[in-house]
Formats: sequence, structure tokens, C-alpha cells
Amino acid sequence: MKMANYLPAPDLDHILNHTRDVWENLRGERIFITGGTGFFGRWLLESFVWANQKLSLGAKALILSRNPQAFIQKAPNLALDPSIMFLQGNVVDFNFPDEKFPFIIHAATEANAKLNDENPLIMLDTIVDGTRHVLDFSQECGARRFLLTSSGAVYGPQPPDLSHVPETFLGSPDPLDMRSAYGQGKRIAEHLCALYSKPGIFEPSIARCFAFVGPYLPPDQHFAIGNFISDGLNGGPIIIRGDGTPYRSYLYAADLAIWLWTILFKGQSCRPYNVGSDFDLPIMELANVVKKNFNSGTAIQLKSKPKIGQLPLRYVPLIDRCRSELELDVWISLEKAIANTVLWYRRFFPNE
Repeated sequence: MKMANYLPAPDLDHILNHTRDVWENLRGERIFITGGTGFFGRWLLESFVWANQKLSLGAKALILSRNPQAFIQKAPNLALDPSIMFLQGNVVDFNFPDEKFPFIIHAATEANAKLNDENPLIMLDTIVDGTRHVLDFSQECGARRFLLTSSGAVYGPQPPDLSHVPETFLGSPDPLDMRSAYGQGKRIAEHLCALYSKPGIFEPSIARCFAFVGPYLPPDQHFAIGNFISDGLNGGPIIIRGDGTPYRSYLYAADLAIWLWTILFKGQSCRPYNVGSDFDLPIMELANVVKKNFNSGTAIQLKSKPKIGQLPLRYVPLIDRCRSELELDVWISLEKAIANTVLWYRRFFPNE
């Protein structure tokens, strides 16, 4: 059978080379993962299978999915691996399997701007109820380590005079802004982790995730870098829907996987870690970096003009905590990350 949409071996080797010491935790063990079929999940699953095979770990992973059959058809390379099993169900009310899982990754909630705008109550309920249900399961199944993929959205709007937001920043989303449901939900999810934590018994770690690029990134959602790559693959123009001044940073997904696995096994309980790149650039400059991967005649269109005298918006993490405490870093440059992503899409989706 032809394998579908698998990740490049150099990326998987890169992940293994930087996580080799943490995988012993999973030798002969079982891990439960929610959100395993999404962008984060695909990288986690493929790197898990790669490490499991290369290191002969004998580990097993149970993946919660609302539609396992659809995922099996989309990713037979994962579905056919004997270390991967599926549990059909919704994150807010799945039936608890009668098995022990010392490790759990809860990555089920998508950062879906459309859902957040159109039905914020569903967004909030899914994050909060889903997190609590998975935490309840963690108690039931004897989990020791738990990873919550939270978000930089918990900080609310980043002050424009703060270049990089640290984990100690006490800002928050506006509770009366309906568009803040995602950020509010993640704040409550983190609080639930604190309420369920038991030192030395159950230790939840928290990854506050920012912006990323890499294979499997949805090209048709609200992520600017994915939209730019999609525009380029379709022949252009690359369309900037704002004024091009906001600052963003992007971590390549192979580095992301390294960070998430490391935080799961080494992160301090209830101590949040910013996950992302600290190399920031304006959206306009980002569009030009993306453009380098396409025809030199590809145009860039700006939908609105910058406002004179207004400081640009920022969404950029300070990552000193991960660097100093967990020895993590940004190993793959933005230029290389974009080039890798474009090549992957050209390989698997040549007509897009």
C-alpha cells in the first residue's frame, strides 16, 4: 500500500536526535493522546512511531478520534503501525478505556478562528469540558505525567511596547469580548490542571503554544503563513489581509515536536512554558520570505495601508525559560522551515 502524506525522514531524525534521552520514559509503556489527528497530533504520532521503531521501545499509543476510519484512510502509514490504536469518541464525553496510561497528551482543541467567531460557546465548552473530562480520565487511569497544549492567547493582547511576552506576564483576554472564548478557555484549562495536580503523583505540564509552520499546517484557515504558502502554490498573488505591520514569529513543526515531548517528560508541574520562536518579523516581511520559494514575478497584495503613528501589534514569545531549564532552542531557521513546507506540499499536493 502506498504510504500517505508522511513526514520527511530528516525531520523525524532531527526530532529523535534532540529527544533521544526522553524516550526511555516510554519503554514498554502506554500513552493516551487527544488531538492526535490534527496538526500537532500528526507530528507527535509520526515522531512517536519513528522513535518507537528506531529505539525498539515497545510502546503503545491510544488515540482519541471522533472518526477513526476517516483518519485511517487519510494516514494509512500510521493506522497500519501496530503501536497505534484508536478510541472513537468526543473529547467532552468519551467512554474511559479500562487500561492504565502513565502518560497523557491533551491536544484536542483546534485554534479555529471561524468557530471562535461563529459559536464561541461551543469553543469554550469544548476546551473546558474536554480538559476536565481528560483530567478525570487521568485520575482513573493512573496517569503520572500530563501535557496540556495551551496557547499564547492566555495573555490577551500583547502590549505593542513589549517585544517578547514572558510566562510571568499577567495580562489576560477581555472577559466581555466574545472573540476571547479561545483564550479564556485555555486559561480555565490551565487552572483545572492546577486544581487536579498532586505533587509527586500527578504532574501536569503546560505548553503555551504560539505560531508554527510545517507540513500538515492547514493552508486554508486563519494562519497567515499557511495562507501565504497556499497563495504561492496556487500561482499568486500572495494576499496580506491586513496592513502588514503586525509582528509574528514561527517555529518549525519538527522543533515543536521536540519541545512538546521534552515538556511532557521534563517540564515542571504547573509551570507554563512558552513554545515558539523568538525570531520576529512583520507580516509584510514574512510574505516576502515566502515569496522567495515561488516565481520571482509572484505579486504581493496589501489589503489596507498602515496607520501613521500607530505601534504595530505583536504576538511573539520570550523563550528564555525553555532555553535555560529544558535546553530547548530554535534549531531550524524560518527560511528553511518555509522551504521545507513548500516542498512537502508540492510533493503531496502537486495540483494545489
